[in-house]
Amino acid sequence: MPPGIYCPVEFWSKEENQTIQVDFLLPTGIYLNLSVSCNASLGTIKQVPAFTYEPLYHMLNDPEAYVFTCINQTAEQQELEDEQRRLCDIQPFLPVLRLVAREGDRVKKLINSQISLLIGKGLHEFDSVRDPEVNDFRAKMRQFCEEKAAKRQQLSWMAWMEYNFPLQLEPLAKGPRTGPLRSGSLMIPACCCEESFTFQVSPKEFPVMLMSYAIKKQATVFRHQTVESPEDYTLQVKGKCEYLYGNYPLYQFQVSLFPPPTGELFPKRTGTFLSGRQEKDAPCYCRPCSLCRPTHESLWSLNQPFYIELVQGSKVNADERMKLVVQAGLYHGNEMLCKMVSSAEVNVCSEPVWKQRLDFDISICDLPRMARLCFALYAVIEKAKKARSTKKKSKKADCPIAWVNVMLFDYKDQLKTGECCLHMWSSFPDEKGELLNPMGTVQSNPNTESAAALVICFPSVLLHPVYYPSFEKGSGNSALAGRGHFRFRLSPIRSCEQKQQLREILERRSHTELYEHEKDLVWKMRFEIRDQYPEALAKLLIITKWNKHEDVAQMISLLQSWPELPVLNALELLDFSFPDRYVGSFTINSLKKLTDDELFQYLLQLVQVLKYESYLDCELTKFLLDRALANRKIGHFLFWHLRSEMHVPAVALRFGLILEAYCRGSNYHMKVLMKQGEALNKMKALNDFIKVSSQKATKPQAKEMMHVCMKQETYLEALSNLQCPLNPTVILAEVCVDHCTFMDSKMKPLWIVFNNEEAGGRGVGIIFKNGDDLRQDMLTLQMIQLMDVLWKQEGLDLRMTPYGCLSTGDKTGLIEVVMHSDTIANIQLNKSNMAATAAFNKDALLNWLKSKNPGEALEQAIEEFTLSCAGYCVATYVLGIGDRHSDNIMIRETGQLFHIDFGHFLGNFKTKFGINRERVPFILTYDFVHVIQQGKTNNSEKFERFRDYCEKAYMILRCHGLLFLHLFALMKAAGLPELSCSKDIQYLKDSLALGKTDEEALKHFRLKFNEALRESWKTKVNWLAHNVSKDNRQ
Repeated sequence: MPPGIYCPVEFWSKEENQTIQVDFLLPTGIYLNLSVSCNASLGTIKQVPAFTYEPLYHMLNDPEAYVFTCINQTAEQQELEDEQRRLCDIQPFLPVLRLVAREGDRVKKLINSQISLLIGKGLHEFDSVRDPEVNDFRAKMRQFCEEKAAKRQQLSWMAWMEYNFPLQLEPLAKGPRTGPLRSGSLMIPACCCEESFTFQVSPKEFPVMLMSYAIKKQATVFRHQTVESPEDYTLQVKGKCEYLYGNYPLYQFQVSLFPPPTGELFPKRTGTFLSGRQEKDAPCYCRPCSLCRPTHESLWSLNQPFYIELVQGSKVNADERMKLVVQAGLYHGNEMLCKMVSSAEVNVCSEPVWKQRLDFDISICDLPRMARLCFALYAVIEKAKKARSTKKKSKKADCPIAWVNVMLFDYKDQLKTGECCLHMWSSFPDEKGELLNPMGTVQSNPNTESAAALVICFPSVLLHPVYYPSFEKGSGNSALAGRGHFRFRLSPIRSCEQKQQLREILERRSHTELYEHEKDLVWKMRFEIRDQYPEALAKLLIITKWNKHEDVAQMISLLQSWPELPVLNALELLDFSFPDRYVGSFTINSLKKLTDDELFQYLLQLVQVLKYESYLDCELTKFLLDRALANRKIGHFLFWHLRSEMHVPAVALRFGLILEAYCRGSNYHMKVLMKQGEALNKMKALNDFIKVSSQKATKPQAKEMMHVCMKQETYLEALSNLQCPLNPTVILAEVCVDHCTFMDSKMKPLWIVFNNEEAGGRGVGIIFKNGDDLRQDMLTLQMIQLMDVLWKQEGLDLRMTPYGCLSTGDKTGLIEVVMHSDTIANIQLNKSNMAATAAFNKDALLNWLKSKNPGEALEQAIEEFTLSCAGYCVATYVLGIGDRHSDNIMIRETGQLFHIDFGHFLGNFKTKFGINRERVPFILTYDFVHVIQQGKTNNSEKFERFRDYCEKAYMILRCHGLLFLHLFALMKAAGLPELSCSKDIQYLKDSLALGKTDEEALKHFRLKFNEALRESWKTKVNWLAHNVSKDNRQ
């Protein structure tokens, strides 16, 4: 048989490859070479008449008894159960398909293959791990998710609507609102039975009233004898997966009422409406057996010192002139439990041998449950051996090679024993010079073929297993003898001086470490803290001696009677500094009161916190799955937050297992997500094609090739009739190929426009990026959206535009296009003859707004500009957003100003020749002021009102300063270059002036405001340089 041709991924995206020669291997041993369409589905290929002409065809069974297999792009054999997939979507490594007899449960295998395709990782990889923890977790989560799916089948109509189509409501203001009010009446078109009506209603009306008007109108038009009840219908926003229901006034719905949406009535009982409920039952799995623990001795009775044996290493790559050393440390969160220990130096070789015992200065009984053992393998220059007495020289001599972490207890609470091979992660020198990485994963490197490894041996301290005591066991332990039932103990009487000192310690805003006598006082008065200052739990946990089991037992016992915390304080306890499982369970219990909207607001951080978890089965995982399976919007974004990091080896196993569980608990939603995944794959293939084509052709030629490619049937089908990943309520009905293009930047982002006739023909634009990390943009926009919510809750609507941004994979993602808007640079350049003078044309913005808002509409547009400018001045200052030039500040035709492209934040500003390019606290140029003052130089009243908006917005954010600090701290796990340690968050503390009184903070902000206005000419110079540079590039 001749060898097949190699078919890389790029091969399948080329338009000219309509047919391809495919080799077929039949079960009868017959080999066929046939010409097959790339667009043909596997089911169609099975029906090719040429198969029936073969001499041994009569020996074959029905086609359904067979399934195709191929070698995929990752060089693995893949069984192709889903026969609706096209050959060009499967993209086999070689054009060879083998037909084999089908085995096993076809439905189960089809679901497994669909899940594998959707999450980007074959489920067979989970099976091949052969880890009892993985197997038990999968079985437990399958049952958990199946039970959720079964309960969903029994939901009432309203509860089912709340799951599938959660309401999008505006935050309720606590006081009077500032900004444009929705008053007067609304003209709302409505459709019913293909008839359209328009009603004039008050924004204070409820959806049920609007439906009753529509039903009465319908009865009048069609002369019905009886008028149906509005409770039998629901109101859909036309062209969107969004419904208006419930006891909320119309003005509270986030759907844009200016212009008003078209409402469409759907009977609750119709099959089309309820089609989403026809979810197939998930396959049944056995519940893991709960094994009773054998008779064992309590860990707390073992007083011998803890040690491990360092046996040897393997696949170590280092300079032969150096020596190898292993450093080891025991950690509980960020706290080191005892002094680090180091091995002897050995000569560099591929498989170094130590066979050395490493003794730690801690007893086995004092090991906390979540203790992790951290290793670092590094090399030292041999000649520097004598110089190791000086700290500076020894640091210079250290060359980090790899690191790895391992838990001391397994997932069943058993102290580990025996030999263990730990595949390590590559180390990279950092500014801190630290070798150990306690915050890193406790999972070994899955790349076992090339990763360096350490073989260690945990001692067998007893002949039978040793378990960590559970709380129930611990409360009766000898460590607690004589203390009585202190979990319900009342606070003892303290002196006034002690109470005052405690109050001062707990109210300190700075996070400086406490002195030893202060720590002793806090621990001594822990019952007072529980009863009077429960929100200070974090400070008590920080000073707890986790390397003393007596203190640990008392802290855990005290926690059982601790009052539930507010969400703000509970978020702080999600940090890596608080790894204890009882603390984790208490924290999640405090977070259960979060509304769906609040949970959605913090979802990005909660997913990152999963990286801190030491075991697969944890309270946070169950909490997120529980809420995701009860609200499809949360499920949608949980899926994409997890899916976007499946390429990261350290989290691929954990995230993949959670994704598998979610898919099994929501089969119908899985199919919706598969459609989105297919569209993203096509966008990536198209982007790769454009990157290659644009190097060989002019932009018009490359754009024409792009359009030809997009007009293929496979592209049109994949890019039509799907829910938008950025916002699942938006339907991307039909791709407008002729309006699509690509941008000029290096990665050639795609600009794709969709049309939706049902939504009034309004276009929806998205930008697909491939090669840029969007996670920092996503975080910044999340914070701007949070600011918008906080301001609105205080009655301040600053007309913000937190557009959609979603990371979907390795440096890939989507950005929402804000339609009918333009950059300041383009507006200034279009109103000027030269790029050099454009930045200084102060009339350009006002004239552009006048052209877009003639007559009386101009005043409203200027008000929108004023409010939004105030919001973004404060937001960009607080977040320290840099690189603010005229191409990443935009204005909508309605007047709203907004910022884009957040590549630098937290004060990480760009420099040029060592000079800081960001020389003002925020952007407030005189052409902005010109618009705010309506083009009048003496209109100080308008400007003072703008200043007042800024000050109010800043002071509101200050009140929620701790919330921002906690959310940014939790994002350290994301590994963003500009947010990796606590020092990066210091900028937030400074910008919000958290160490100052309100009066001092307001004075501080006023100084920054005046500085921004006074130094705005420097911004104009930067914009001039940017415009000239851009003009030269063109």
